[in-house]
Amino acid sequence: MVDPRTLFDLSGRVACVTGASSGLGQQAATALAAAGANVVGVARRQDALTQWQTEIGPAAAVVVADVADRAFVDDLRNAISAPFGAPDIIVHAAGINTRQAADDVTSEGWDTTLALNLSAPFFLSQALVPAMKSKGWGRIINFASLQSSRAFPGGIAYGASKAGIAQLTRAMAEAWSPHGITANAIGPGFFPTVLTAKVFSDAKRAASNAEQTCIGRNGQLEDIDGPLIFLCSDASAYVTGQTLMVDGGFTAK
Repeated sequence: MVDPRTLFDLSGRVACVTGASSGLGQQAATALAAAGANVVGVARRQDALTQWQTEIGPAAAVVVADVADRAFVDDLRNAISAPFGAPDIIVHAAGINTRQAADDVTSEGWDTTLALNLSAPFFLSQALVPAMKSKGWGRIINFASLQSSRAFPGGIAYGASKAGIAQLTRAMAEAWSPHGITANAIGPGFFPTVLTAKVFSDAKRAASNAEQTCIGRNGQLEDIDGPLIFLCSDASAYVTGQTLMVDGGFTAK
C-alpha cells in the first residue's frame, strides 16, 4: 500500500514555472521547491529572478526570457533543461491583462494578450512534451481565471484568452494523457498580485470581491500551494483535463 504522505513528495522531480518573478508564479515556484523539486524560474526580469534564486538556494535556477516569443521556443526549451535536466512539470503562470474596454481594444493589445496567455502555454508545452513522453510521466499546469467563465469590465481580450485556457487544458489532456502526462488548470480568484494591484488599491472594491466569496475573504498567496502541489504530484494521477477554481467559492455563488 502506498503511504499517502509520499503522494505529494516532489523529490527528484524537475519543475519549470513561467512568470516566476512575482505574484502567483513566484509563489508556485517557491512551493514546488519546498515540496522537493528542483525548479527553474522563467521571467523577463533578471533582478527579481536572481533575488528569488538566492532565497531558494541550490534547488533553484533561472532563465531570463520572453515566453511569448515563439521564434525562440526551442532555445527556451534547451535553456530550461540545462540546469537540472528536462522538466517533469511545467507551470504556466506568466500572464498579462491590458484591461482595455471592448471599444478600445487595439490589435497590439489583443495580440500581446493572446500570445502570452494562450499561445505560450501551448507552444512551450509542445516543446517539453517529448521528454515527458520518454519518461511516461509529466504534469502541465495552466493558469485559468474567474474570467474563464465570467465576463468582467475591461476584460474582453483577457477573458477570451482565459476561456481558451480552459479548452486548451482539456485538449492537452486528450492529446497527451495517454502518455502519462496530465494537464490541468488552476483558476485563481482575487489574489494580491501585480495584475490585480488596481483592484486591491481600491479598498471598497477589494471588500466587495471578498463578500462575493463563500469563505468571505480574498485569496492569500499561500492559498495556491496545496492545490498546485496536488496537481503536480502523484496524488492527482487520475485527474486530467480539469480546471480547479481556487477562488474561495466566488464562482459557486
